[in-house]
Amino acid sequence: MPSKYTRRGILSAGLLLGATHLVPAAIASDDPDDRANGRRLARTPASIAAGEIIVSLADRRLYHVHAPGRAVSYPIATPRDRDLWEGTQIVTAKRANPSWVPTPTMLRDNPRLPPFVPGGHPFNPMGARALYLGHTYYRIHGTDAPWLIGQNVSKGCIRMLDPHVIELFDAVPVGTKVTVTRASLASPDHVARSRGRDAAGGGT
Repeated sequence: MPSKYTRRGILSAGLLLGATHLVPAAIASDDPDDRANGRRLARTPASIAAGEIIVSLADRRLYHVHAPGRAVSYPIATPRDRDLWEGTQIVTAKRANPSWVPTPTMLRDNPRLPPFVPGGHPFNPMGARALYLGHTYYRIHGTDAPWLIGQNVSKGCIRMLDPHVIELFDAVPVGTKVTVTRASLASPDHVARSRGRDAAGGGT
């Protein structure tokens, strides 16, 4: 019997998406593989507390701060222009191999989407891990389309390469503060202003 998770439907889904602080084990690595896949150490404003996550829409990078002024930086895919948002949320849940269910808006946009994709499926748009932000549809999650990292293509979520989101997932607890800002971290005043706003939940 044909699978209800058709390749075309699931590929369409991918195109529509969107405690103690632990330090990643490879934090001091200068491995060429890290440089090749975009993971690197970065300087951040000293005012940002250890353990916080900053998502810079301008940089298209996620910064996990592990000490004042120092962070691990990862390349990300960001929301489309019409779905951009800013503000502060808290990680309220973590899921390994999360399942995926399209939002009503996604189904209106593309009725051919599958109603459900199980966790671990090779065409699951959520990838290997997901961090749930507040009581919104927004997630920081992996991807089944790594070639889209570095582009603004999602409907509100922040996508990462699966090896990167696994590392982040293992390093941050529920309760971690996440700030999403249009500013580059080269403009710390803009980051500070964004941290004063709360995001309103929207589509993923």
